[in-house]
Amino acid sequence: MRRDQAEALLGQIPGWEISEEGDSIRRRFKFPDFYRTMAFVNALAWIANQEDHHPDFSTGYNYCDVTYSTHAVDGLSENDFICAAQVNALFPD
Repeated sequence: MRRDQAEALLGQIPGWEISEEGDSIRRRFKFPDFYRTMAFVNALAWIANQEDHHPDFSTGYNYCDVTYSTHAVDGLSENDFICAAQVNALFPD
């Protein structure tokens, strides 16, 4: 996917940003406590299994950083944006 295509889709997933290289999208989710963070991670895992598209993520006490890219195309695909939108539905602003 070209960067201009990715930037157009980015407008549909608030809070996400494109990497400098243009090959991934990332968002940090913040939570009030560890329990809610882990609940989010479990929901993220459920989405990943349903879509068969698995993000990279790192987590701590009150945050989870989620990164999507499609390794098969060595960059971004439409599926990255679909999954990001589903994750956003878990965490309404």
